[in-house]
Amino acid sequence: MNLPSTLLLLYNAFCDHVRSAFIAKITVGLATVWALRTAIQATGKKPRTTKLRGPKSNNLLFGVSKELFESTDMGGMFEAWSKEYGVVYEIPMIYGEKRIALCDPRAVAHLLSKDTWAYIGVKGMKEAIARRAGKGLLYGEGESHRRQRRTMGPSLNPTAIRKLTPAVHKAIDKMKAAWEASIEASGGDSVVLNVQKWMSYVSLDSFGIAGLSHDFNSLNGEPNPMISVLDSFAEGVPDSAFSIAVTVLSLFFPIAMHIPTHRNQMFDRLHGRMTELCDALIDNADANRDVGEHVSTINSLLRAEDEDSGQRISREEVLSQLRTMLIASYESTSVAMTWALLELAQHPNIQTKLREELSSVGREPSYDQLTNDLPYLDAVVQETLRLHPSVPELLREAAADDVIPLSEPVQTKSGEFVDSIVVGRGTTFTLPISCINRSEAIWGPDAKVFRPERWLEPDGITKKAQEVKGHRHLLSFGDGARTCIGKTFALAVIKAELSMAIRNFVLEMKDGPDTKVELGRGIRLRPKIVGEEGIKVPLRIRCYKG
Repeated sequence: MNLPSTLLLLYNAFCDHVRSAFIAKITVGLATVWALRTAIQATGKKPRTTKLRGPKSNNLLFGVSKELFESTDMGGMFEAWSKEYGVVYEIPMIYGEKRIALCDPRAVAHLLSKDTWAYIGVKGMKEAIARRAGKGLLYGEGESHRRQRRTMGPSLNPTAIRKLTPAVHKAIDKMKAAWEASIEASGGDSVVLNVQKWMSYVSLDSFGIAGLSHDFNSLNGEPNPMISVLDSFAEGVPDSAFSIAVTVLSLFFPIAMHIPTHRNQMFDRLHGRMTELCDALIDNADANRDVGEHVSTINSLLRAEDEDSGQRISREEVLSQLRTMLIASYESTSVAMTWALLELAQHPNIQTKLREELSSVGREPSYDQLTNDLPYLDAVVQETLRLHPSVPELLREAAADDVIPLSEPVQTKSGEFVDSIVVGRGTTFTLPISCINRSEAIWGPDAKVFRPERWLEPDGITKKAQEVKGHRHLLSFGDGARTCIGKTFALAVIKAELSMAIRNFVLEMKDGPDTKVELGRGIRLRPKIVGEEGIKVPLRIRCYKG
């Protein structure tokens, strides 16, 4: 009997008969693995990692890991701990494992400058990436990562994205026509639309047309097995206490990903549907490699080779990159666009100011205009990415001993104040993006306020925020060797979509300015309107008649 079948029997037994006994067996088994791993690690010679202060464990099994996973304000938790224990501190994780939280811009910059070499992905996260997307760029480390990034770079640089922009506009124009038709069909001057769904579809269709030379037609409601699974995530995945426990355990013990919870089964179905689709698209692109102009991402990847080694990217690597970009389009890019529309609906004065700038162009702006000539649009996008990063934290593990410098002293457990910390190989870290992007200590007293003007004012970005080395002093796209390679494409899509939406429509909160917003969990955390079933963001849409 294979492993998944065995685990399925155990899971059914757990559900029907021996809930507590099953958990006890899992706990004992994982405790044994953890003890063996700890004993093996202890035999290696490594410097003593600086003993830092930090919050106490409130759960013998999970530490604070389960609390962090369930939190709707992970960044707020890290910020509160930072105020109490300093910019670098220790948090208890599963089975007593310690993890160092870096809320200090200088420490983060040091770590990310050595990313993929001296610091690598944690095992549980890497295994999740391999299982759900494949062993591509996100999985690779060191030379493997560098080779893949060099090979992919030309297909996602500004020159390539400029050529893809007309294809992106095809999808955006379809959405514009659909919104206008919905308003007309309503018989009134407005209609309520779930913009979360529309943003997911326009982002996916944009990448399909531009990146894959394939129109998913999701904006037209065309059935698609892969989109059906993605939509299931967007409707909200019911997380039982057991499912949450398995998800958290998976980050430390990857074998737990084989336990057939509803969430794990959905990820497996999504992987299968994406693989079927991408296999067919690669075959088609490969067969037509010498026909027409090859400007799509998939054609560029198939033709690309590393300048140094002459090695081409493998088919499995292409598959992995495409699966990753599909998820990123449906999740990361679309969630950023949803947050932007939501913020603009909540702040009509900012929406009006943006509309005035966009209308001054006189027509739909070109790629170069979107990139260089619309400062308030850029400010709105940057402020959205600052307040609502799609990835709340980055996890890394030290692959070698190191000393990390700090921008300010911290107090250790012994009471000593230090301006650097010693870390041994195997030490794990969290870089809490949602904290650093919104920290009052870094961004000032209005850090939690949506205020695009900060990006245009001479002193709008504080000196402390300027120490953050990521794109525009944000970590929303990461930094260093692992800076998001699709950043330029994502920004182009977000700006083009916002330009179309605000030039042509007026967005309002469906139930007025006091409408409450919370977070729901799909593949990642998404905004949702309180009281709505599933993960929905219904906004009232009117045609702009200026």
